[in-house]
Amino acid sequence: MEYKQRISFVGAGSMAEALMSGMLQEGLFVPSQITITNRSDQERLMNLNKRYNVNTTYDLKGVIEQATIIILAMKPKDITDGVKKIAPYIHDNHLVISVLAGISTSKITSLIGKNVAVIRAMPNTSATIGKSATALSKGEFAKSEHLEIAKTLFETVGIVTTVEEQDLHAVTGLSGSGPAYVYYLVEAMERAASEVGLEQEVAKDLILQTIIGAAEMLKSSTKQPSTLRKEVTSPGGTTEAGIKVLEEFNYQDAMVSCIKRATARSTELGSSL
Repeated sequence: MEYKQRISFVGAGSMAEALMSGMLQEGLFVPSQITITNRSDQERLMNLNKRYNVNTTYDLKGVIEQATIIILAMKPKDITDGVKKIAPYIHDNHLVISVLAGISTSKITSLIGKNVAVIRAMPNTSATIGKSATALSKGEFAKSEHLEIAKTLFETVGIVTTVEEQDLHAVTGLSGSGPAYVYYLVEAMERAASEVGLEQEVAKDLILQTIIGAAEMLKSSTKQPSTLRKEVTSPGGTTEAGIKVLEEFNYQDAMVSCIKRATARSTELGSSL
C-alpha cells in the first residue's frame, strides 16, 4: 500500500540508493513521492533519475519544503555544512532521519536550530539486497509515532530494532561495520582454499554456502553458538584441529577487540564533529 508521505534524501550515496530502492520495491512510495539531492555530483543524480524515475534537483528549498520526511545521507564530515544549508527550510512538522555514523540527534537538532523530530538509524550495507540489520533511536523531540514511521521505512530493507541512542555506537561497531568483518573472513577462507589446492570457483561456492548455512542454523536453532560449534567439533577430529589454531591466534579476542575499537571510533567521530 502506498505510503501517504513525501520523502527527500539529502545525499545520494549507496545507502540512500539502497533505502530508496527498497521503499520503491515494497510499494511504500511511488517515484514521484521521492526527491534526492547531493552536494555537487550531477552525473550521479542523473543516473538515479534514469534508474528509478525519482525527482532530482539542486533546489534545496524545494527539496525540503515539499517533503514530510527528510533523510540525511551525506558523509558525516559534511554534516555541518549540509544541514546548515537546508535548516532555513525545515519546520517543526518535519521528521528528520539520519543514517550518519557517530552523529548525535542533539548535534543535528542544534544545527537545525528548531525543535524538530530527529531519528537516528544505523543500517548496514546489506540494505542493498534487503538484508540490513538496522537499529533506530529517537531524539529529544521525536515521539513514538515518529519511531514507527522510521521503522516502517527501514523494514523495507531488512530487520529493525530500537535502542537507546547511547547504544548506537556499539551497534555501529557490531552490525554497522559487521558485513566487512564477514567479508574479511571470506577473504581469508578463499586464500586458504587456494593454498590447499581448491579451484577458485569451487571454493567460492563452498564458502558462501557454508556461511549461509551456518547463519540459517543460528537463526532457526534455539541452541547457543557455542553448543552448535561443539556439535561440529569431534574430539581429535579435523574441526578441533582447526579451532585449536584459531585459539592459538586468539581469534575470539581479536574479534572482540575489533568490535570494541570500531565502537570507540564511532564515538570519536561524533565527538570530532
